[in-house]
Amino acid sequence: MKNWMLSVWMLIGCLGWSQDFDAAKLNQYFDLLGENNKFMGSVAVSRDGKLIYTRSVGYCDVASGSKATSGSRYRIGSISKTFTAVVVFKAIVEGKLTLDQTLDDFFPEVPNAETITIKQMLGNRSGIHNFTDDPLYMTYMTEAKTEEEMVEIIVKAGSDFEPDSKFQYSNSNFVLLTYILEKSMGKPYAELLQEHIVEPLGLSDTYVGGKIGAKDNECKSYMLLDSWQEQPETDMSIPIGAGAVVSNPTDLIKFSHALFGGDLLNMKYVEQMKNIRDGYGLGLFSFPFRGQTSYGHTGGIDGFSSIFGHFDDGNVTFAMTSNGANMNTNDIAIAVLSTVYNEDFEMPEFNTYEVAPEQLEAYVGTYAAPEFPLDITITVEEGVLKGQATGQPAFTLDAVDEHQFEFVAAGINMTFDPEGNTMLFKQRGATVNFTKE
Repeated sequence: MKNWMLSVWMLIGCLGWSQDFDAAKLNQYFDLLGENNKFMGSVAVSRDGKLIYTRSVGYCDVASGSKATSGSRYRIGSISKTFTAVVVFKAIVEGKLTLDQTLDDFFPEVPNAETITIKQMLGNRSGIHNFTDDPLYMTYMTEAKTEEEMVEIIVKAGSDFEPDSKFQYSNSNFVLLTYILEKSMGKPYAELLQEHIVEPLGLSDTYVGGKIGAKDNECKSYMLLDSWQEQPETDMSIPIGAGAVVSNPTDLIKFSHALFGGDLLNMKYVEQMKNIRDGYGLGLFSFPFRGQTSYGHTGGIDGFSSIFGHFDDGNVTFAMTSNGANMNTNDIAIAVLSTVYNEDFEMPEFNTYEVAPEQLEAYVGTYAAPEFPLDITITVEEGVLKGQATGQPAFTLDAVDEHQFEFVAAGINMTFDPEGNTMLFKQRGATVNFTKE
């Protein structure tokens, strides 16, 4: 599983503004999610800078039975990039960096460093390869890394395209930006975050993370297999300013209002951040919802996922952090925003398609595809269909239609053809035809 990558959120649908907020219906919605093990996490919504809704679902720590609260703290993954972008602009204000400054002032060994600018790195337009895309990443993600080791990894990964020729999301940009901030401002990133954002805004639950549990109310992350299974922890020395920040929805809302209200930066810099080019600004994404646009960021690391977005229409901000999800979290965001803007949404139904036990046996076997590096073995255990890729943990497959199963947490959908001994595998836009061996 790739970490702190772009999560896909398509908040689509004309907005009708209303002062009504049906908290009861939204509470019923979250009750359903909790009862069906679909979501664990926290949500907050504000209007004109004031919280109008908060809700937490599930557990912060499953083993101890500690339930999530509004004070629970989560790794927010790539939302860290927005915090880092703000600190970069703080350095620019202090005259310690410029947007046109090139990378060779700091790391000349990086390919194309002499033509890559700070602005291109902030906009993910540098061409520097994303090191978390490489299979090798999974072998060291839980180990501490020094700056020298991380720079060596990034240098060896090379360049994917000429600087500024296109947009391509890369965590490497913001890891390097973190080191650049530390060099140019003379302090560790954790101190810079505290000095320039956390302390001025009074964010009590936001900081650079370490080992989970080192501070109170820190949540572990999970994936639902037969039950909620704890996920490995990425060592926070690796993502730093690209994905190491810990926070929660109430702090994210305070941060959002300060940023888009001009309290953190002069609005001319905020407008630069909001200038979307090929889908990305400078440390910000834009998200559409029923004819309006919000600005914010998404995050994903280990089993955590998160999002925050600010709408000028109604001065609305929403934020969500999750430490476990067994559904498309985009649907949750749509439900929350529909409530904010007095739009109807349907309560979900989590009915499992019934499959006879003897039918499940028709799917059992090992499936392979020439273009796919791993075989997938299908088994039946206690009347439940399970899949397991070579060297990976087993996962439960839920029936959704005739011959069709899914593992929502990983975005996997499998459609079997028992007579043809084939299986059509889909995951997040990729489609592969497997044959039973």
